[in-house]
This record gives sequence, C-alpha cells and structure tokens, in this order.
Amino acid sequence: MPFTIETCTAQHIGDRDEQQDRVGLFTHPVQKGAVMAVLADGMGGHSGGAMAAEQVIHSARNVFLASAPGGVDVVAMLAEGINDAHDGINLSRFTTEHDPHSTACLLILQPGRADWAHCGDSRLYHFRDGQMVSCTQDHSHVMNLVKMGYLTPEQAESHPQKNLLISCLGDTAPPQIDFGGSAPLVGGDCFLLCSDGLWAYFADDELGQVLHEYPVREAAEILINTARSRAEGRGDNCTLAIVRLKETEPEKTLPLWKKPAAK
Repeated sequence: MPFTIETCTAQHIGDRDEQQDRVGLFTHPVQKGAVMAVLADGMGGHSGGAMAAEQVIHSARNVFLASAPGGVDVVAMLAEGINDAHDGINLSRFTTEHDPHSTACLLILQPGRADWAHCGDSRLYHFRDGQMVSCTQDHSHVMNLVKMGYLTPEQAESHPQKNLLISCLGDTAPPQIDFGGSAPLVGGDCFLLCSDGLWAYFADDELGQVLHEYPVREAAEILINTARSRAEGRGDNCTLAIVRLKETEPEKTLPLWKKPAAK
C-alpha cells in the first residue's frame, strides 16, 4: 500500500524575550520519498542560543542534501550532521562573546524505514495509531538518576534539576549521540520532534491521542495552545515538527482498448 507523507512545523516564543528554538523540514532533491526533519533548542544568552540552533539546522540540511541516493549509511549521515553542527558552534566562540549551546534532534524518513538521532533533551516520539512505540531518552542528570533507579519517571517530572543536561552541542566534550530506527513503516505511523517547552506539559498518551485524532496542522495548533495554557505565563520557547504516514489507494489505470482481431 503506498503512503503519503503529511508534515507540519509550529513554534511559539512562550514567555521568553527571544525565540531560540529552530526547526526545519527538507525533501531530498534526488531520492524520492526521502524527508529530513530537524529540531534544535538553543542555549547561551542573548542571540547565542539562536545562533547555535541555527547551526544545527544548517549542518543537518547540508549533509542530507549532499548525500547521494543509494548505499548511504544513514547512521553515519545523522552523526555527521550533529558533529558538524557541534564543530561549527564551537568555532563561533572565536567571533562572538557568547557561550552557545544547543540540543539536536534529527529524523530521516525514506521508503520503508525511519532513522533518527538526538543529543540533549529535545525529544522524538514514534506513535502508531495513537500508541507510543518509542521515545528518545534525554541526556540529562535527572534521566540518569531514573536509569540508575534512584528516581521514578513521575519523580523526575517535578525534580528541580530536570533541565540540567549532561551532553549538548557546543560543550567541551564531544556530543553524546543516541540513535534509533523503525522498519518497516505502516500507515498511521507518526513522528513528533519537540523541544522541552512542549513535551514538559504532556503525558505520552495525550500526545499520541491528539496526533491520532486530528489533521497534522490542527494537532500542532492544539499542542502549542495547550502547552501555553498549562505554562501559566512561565513557558519556555515551544517548537514541534510532525511527520505522519497515511495510506493511499493505488492509482487506478484505465483499461486499454483491445486491438481488433484481424479478419
């Protein structure tokens, strides 16, 4: 069964003075059906975070568009996009007075499969017909405590240090990059990339329900507006990208006129 790809991005500045999140969706110029989604949450003072997040989008896009179709190591491509952005952010310190950092969340969708990579606490969720299949794990101090059994996921949500990252782009240490993938894909698969300014206000099943029940643009509007309402005037930048697969009926071909039999 063939698929169509439905996509949408959305942002809100929240209650901050500057929008330091960045998001992008790109189609490959040659590889049919190949799509990249990129999301970055910048940090580092006035304009520094925005510059770092912009570097993530720029580096990931360049690596994706320069890739040749067929025989490409997708994991290596994802790693190259993040590492190139990390190097570019560090180089910017020589020309600015900022201390820029950023998270990175990358998704590459191609016929039959999806692959992703992330660093930091911007998340990628994979839902299938509204049910969560997988979610990236934050590179944060609190998530480490959860993995070691010192905190429950519920306790982590209200921990005062839940936004303390242990890895991000622009740090002195190389970025910690985790990878994931899914194959084969089916109609109803939906991928959500989002910054902590959005996911912090939702349970996983809430996200899946909204993405399953509404068209992608309506879903994006509902999620942004709900996050803003729940933030109660103390919200961070919130940003998302949605990529959803929808089954389509194969094109019907008209019957051909038969050539009359020779008499």
